[in-house]
Amino acid sequence: VQLVESGGGNVQAGGSLRLSCAASGFAFRDYAVGWVRQAPGKEREGVSCITNSDRSTYYTDSVKGRFTISSDNAKNTVYLQMNNLQPEDTAVYYCAAESIYRVRDIGYGTNCGNPLDYGSWAQGTQVTVSS
Repeated sequence: VQLVESGGGNVQAGGSLRLSCAASGFAFRDYAVGWVRQAPGKEREGVSCITNSDRSTYYTDSVKGRFTISSDNAKNTVYLQMNNLQPEDTAVYYCAAESIYRVRDIGYGTNCGNPLDYGSWAQGTQVTVSS
């Protein structure tokens, strides 16, 4: 499993960024892919995830209505569109992936679960939002 992120950067409050996660080395449609973030001095937080087979999604409450996750199975790429960014969104964002079968075994059923539980992670990309 290989995950390569891109799209982080610096933006002012209210601005937008789109993160991309290009995947290879596994059957993309049989995986859930998500994003985890870690702000300085804070624990990692599962932000969002999507199952590539049926496009079911999950968002943590603090990003609902502002972030949108999507999946392009033809490109084996998952995107996280982040709008109306706020300083509290500043963090290192990690793309993560897990087999939907393992997600199911963990106990999440047919949805994408929580990306904190995924086993494959990308290198992380910094997102900095200034006020």
